[in-house]
Amino acid sequence: MSAPGDVPPDILSRLRPICRALPEAYEEPAWIGLRWRIRQRTVAHVYTADPDRRLCYPRDWVTGEPPVLLTFRVPADDLLGLTGSGFPFFRAGWGHNVAAMVLGDHTDWTEVAELLTDSYCEMAPKFLAARVAAVARPDLG
Repeated sequence: MSAPGDVPPDILSRLRPICRALPEAYEEPAWIGLRWRIRQRTVAHVYTADPDRRLCYPRDWVTGEPPVLLTFRVPADDLLGLTGSGFPFFRAGWGHNVAAMVLGDHTDWTEVAELLTDSYCEMAPKFLAARVAAVARPDLG
């Protein structure tokens, strides 16, 4: 079992190209795991949940190892539709437009790229968000 907050390298190798394709986004350590930001706003946060902390996630979805979770922003009008669909999505315990998902073998990385691009557009200054359309999508393998 990895230490709380550690993110498996295979998941980071999928997330990094997605986030690096976003204009001026940068990666940094967070209080647990890693986050990608634009200016001082968090676009995405990935971490392995610590079962001893009171983190908000559907614990009945998890058996065995602690889950790897990804939080991101969605347009407020889309939050209920996304999180209401159930696994792997749920509403984070904070913010008016914060969604989360459980990452794993089931993850659709094309969908993750779309969700993180939308999250970036929610958080970035308008002139940077407008550049996203001009950025080629990364090769998600």
